[in-house]
Amino acid sequence: MNAEELLKQYAAGKRDFCEAQLGEVNLSNQDLSGANFRGADLSQANLQGAKLIGVNFRETILIGADLAQTNLTLANLIRADLTDANLQGSNLTAAGMRSVNLLRTNLSQANLREAILNEANFDTANLRQADLSDASLGRARMSGVDLTGAILENANLTSTLLNGAVLEGANLIGVLLSGAMLEGADLRDVDLSRAKLSGCSLVNATLSRANLRGANLSWSSLRGANLQGATLYRAKLHWSNLSSAILTEAVLINAKLDYTNLRNADLTGAILPDGMTYD
Repeated sequence: MNAEELLKQYAAGKRDFCEAQLGEVNLSNQDLSGANFRGADLSQANLQGAKLIGVNFRETILIGADLAQTNLTLANLIRADLTDANLQGSNLTAAGMRSVNLLRTNLSQANLREAILNEANFDTANLRQADLSDASLGRARMSGVDLTGAILENANLTSTLLNGAVLEGANLIGVLLSGAMLEGADLRDVDLSRAKLSGCSLVNATLSRANLRGANLSWSSLRGANLQGATLYRAKLHWSNLSSAILTEAVLINAKLDYTNLRNADLTGAILPDGMTYD
């Protein structure tokens, strides 16, 4: 089926295009809201600027497709394959994307507010300045993902794999990261105030100048982490492992350090829980 035939059938009221073979089809700037493309092949398709509200792309092949600036609000992308696709600036508000494959996908500046992304594969994807506020990303794979300047306020990333991820300058206020893996991640200058990071692995992570005010890091491993100049005011660090961590000039006023492991940690110039500066 070519673009002309599809658009003709859609205009006539047809909405079911299940398993259609539409590779490399050009449907840019078209309105196909409510269409059903479940199991279809749209690899390398041009859907740039299209209106795709509520479209069913469940298990659809969209490898290398161009979906930049598309409106995918409430779309169903469960188990869809978007490997190497372009979704830059697209609107995916409240989209269902459980177990979607977003390997190497460009989602920079995309709107993913309240999207359901549990168990999605984001490995090495580009999410620079994307909005993931209130999104659900439990058990997602996000190794090596670029989240520079992204907004993840109140997002749920429980048990998410973020090893080697770049989150420099990201907004993580109130984020849920319990049980997440962030080993070697770049979290410089991030706002993690009131974030829930209990049972999290931040081994060798970079958290210099991060705002961890009121964050819960209990039972977490920060072994070898760089927390230089970080704000840990009223942070909970019960039973956390901070051995060999760098805490130079960090602010630990009123932080809870019960049973915290600080063996070989560098606290030079840090302001301790009692307000005293460590010499």
